[in-house]
Amino acid sequence: MPTMTSRPAISREWRLVRRPHAGFVASDLDLVETPVPSPAPGEVVVVNTHLSVDPYMRGRMDDAPSYIPPFPLGSPLDGGAVGIVVESRSPTLAEGDVVEHFLGLREAVVADAAAFVPLDLAGRAAEVYLGTLGATGLTAWLATGTMAPVRDGDTVVVTGAAGAVGGLAGQLARLRGAGRVIGSAGSAKKRALLLEELGYDDAFDYHDGSAEELLANAAPGGIDVLVDNVGGAQLEAAIDQMSVGGRIALVGMASEYDGRTPHPFTNLYSVVKRRVSVQGFLVSDHLDRMAEFRREVGAWLDEGAVVHRDTVMPGIEAFPDALQSVLSSGSTLTGKTVLRAA
Repeated sequence: MPTMTSRPAISREWRLVRRPHAGFVASDLDLVETPVPSPAPGEVVVVNTHLSVDPYMRGRMDDAPSYIPPFPLGSPLDGGAVGIVVESRSPTLAEGDVVEHFLGLREAVVADAAAFVPLDLAGRAAEVYLGTLGATGLTAWLATGTMAPVRDGDTVVVTGAAGAVGGLAGQLARLRGAGRVIGSAGSAKKRALLLEELGYDDAFDYHDGSAEELLANAAPGGIDVLVDNVGGAQLEAAIDQMSVGGRIALVGMASEYDGRTPHPFTNLYSVVKRRVSVQGFLVSDHLDRMAEFRREVGAWLDEGAVVHRDTVMPGIEAFPDALQSVLSSGSTLTGKTVLRAA
């Protein structure tokens, strides 16, 4: 972590100036310079060093009911971040403390100390706490352990397997006793990553054929657990491959992000016939399990049983490109996408 010593005079922050009409474009946002005021009693000044880039941010740009309020026009955007306290008027946080919080997408923030949680990096890189040991990692841990629990010998399929959640979900499935772990990805390079670095037994590029054919070839004996980050045609095909009593964890619907047309499902009755359990969930409902998750996965990470994979992009100005890449089905990014802001 870089050493911060004083409150900056100016901070840059991203603001939403126009709601996207269909696909997100960079001109929907504006990077604004704003003064950094002195903290009031009980407040601290935090300089953000690392900022999270996540697909849900696109949904918050629409003025529509959802599980999280939309971004207000003309106001600073927020998101997960790690930073350093550079000035404090609170007895609970001292200058030099590393903190995590949800006031990202700006270089510096002044807020009540209660908005920040002290973070012991334990010798790890700060970006780990936005990815493998952050909310995305917690999502993968919940998906494979609670929502669609993996049992010994299971055949597990992970869609979007080279992404932030998928890259860890396959590894955790293996550690939880899966007999065979299969991943879908969007390129030959990502397929190679799954097989050569992340320990998948099999993987396919979903561009190489129909989802039905690819899944039938990869899992001819059926799918016991599906961790689905994509939805659409891949989810529909997987439903027809589920074993009786199989479990599905619905993590995301990347095929519908950024104004894409939802997929018309035709086989949902198969869920009934096969007695499949389907659980959608939001990681924000389970943040009380973060400490438990970090103890277990942190130990696996430190002993090398889990591979940590990030795409770290320099500068807050990279946010529009980073978000577009995260949303794109043709993205070359792998793992968790993080901006290094300082």
